[in-house]
Amino acid sequence: MIKLRIIQVGKTKDAWLNEGIAEYIKRLTAFVHLEVIELADESLKNAANPDQVKEKEAITILKRIDRDAYVILLDEKGDAKTSLEFAEILINLSEKVNVVFVIGGVFGVAQSIYERANYCFALSKLTFTHRMARLILVEQIYRAMMINTNRNYHV
Repeated sequence: MIKLRIIQVGKTKDAWLNEGIAEYIKRLTAFVHLEVIELADESLKNAANPDQVKEKEAITILKRIDRDAYVILLDEKGDAKTSLEFAEILINLSEKVNVVFVIGGVFGVAQSIYERANYCFALSKLTFTHRMARLILVEQIYRAMMINTNRNYHV
């Protein structure tokens, strides 16, 4: 069973998003071991500027990533893939012990996270809030599992 971890900065506060995320996580239990780690976001009140917020968040993120982890950073400038291509990526990574998705905070991520990432992935050419990205990511992971197990979800 593939092991995936999602590291996300900030909490998902909207009940409807939490319900959707929980539903897909429940569906995924048959296919993957998924751990979701919510990290506290840094307040701009405690930082001089957004770059300093990103740097502080990066320190927290990097502490939660194992050395041997294959890190996929979600970023609007990353490679956009179809659902079929994303499913293939997950199949190819199923041999990896540790696959970690990183979703940054409201200001994005620091350069150190880009440098640590093995792959930069865009959910779409559209820009989503980091909270919406969480729901879309778990749905796409579920869709990939359905594709890879020849189930009738992705038509």
